[in-house]
Amino acid sequence: MNIFHFLSSLSAAFSADTGFGSGIIQRFVDAGPVVKLVLFILIGFSVTSWTIIFIKLRFFRNARQETDYFLDVFWDSTDLSEIYKESKELIYSPVAQMFKRGYTELVRIKKMQVSGSKVSVSETFERSLRRVTIHENSRMEKAVAFLATTGNTAPFIGLFGTVWGIMESFSGIASSGSASLAVVAPGIAEALIATAVGLAAAIPAVIAFNYFNSKAAKLGAEMEIFSADFLSLVVRQSMKVSVSTEQD
Repeated sequence: MNIFHFLSSLSAAFSADTGFGSGIIQRFVDAGPVVKLVLFILIGFSVTSWTIIFIKLRFFRNARQETDYFLDVFWDSTDLSEIYKESKELIYSPVAQMFKRGYTELVRIKKMQVSGSKVSVSETFERSLRRVTIHENSRMEKAVAFLATTGNTAPFIGLFGTVWGIMESFSGIASSGSASLAVVAPGIAEALIATAVGLAAAIPAVIAFNYFNSKAAKLGAEMEIFSADFLSLVVRQSMKVSVSTEQD
């Protein structure tokens, strides 16, 4: 039997009235309990992954827009209190969140200095910015790890369903005593659908995981740059205040 005859016979077997059906839904209905369980698991992975993808797409899009807007406001203004007012509504931008936390910490430090407490502005402020950086990085990476899990495990879960389905198919061949293509093809199709669903769940998850990691890395780099600039600005201002106090 050459390859062309084999493919034509396989096509005829799928379209024949074997009780299995040619549609994916019918194949799922006629699948065995183990393959059905595998498909349910993979569908759950896929639905969860797509939910995360849509949520993260919205998050990173808003974060990018808000960060660009905030940086324009920050570098165009010299009044930190006005910048703080502008940043209150920016809930997605990690850079804006860093500024809000830093500004709040700066106000607290100034109150402590007025009350006579000796506080190292640079060290205290830097620790505060580091905490915000860790928190914002965690927020950006939240749920993204599930996409990696889906990308790594879904193909193997689908492969397990395929192997099981082929085992069941050969078991049926042994019990019926017939090895014709019309008997073999439906069982193989049932088995392969698990691998197809596993790949369909894994491929978008891997692409999205790499994409979101890239976006998070870019925003993380901007946080590091802004943190250094903000710290430098606060230290310079505190030094000016110290010099003017000494002169008085």
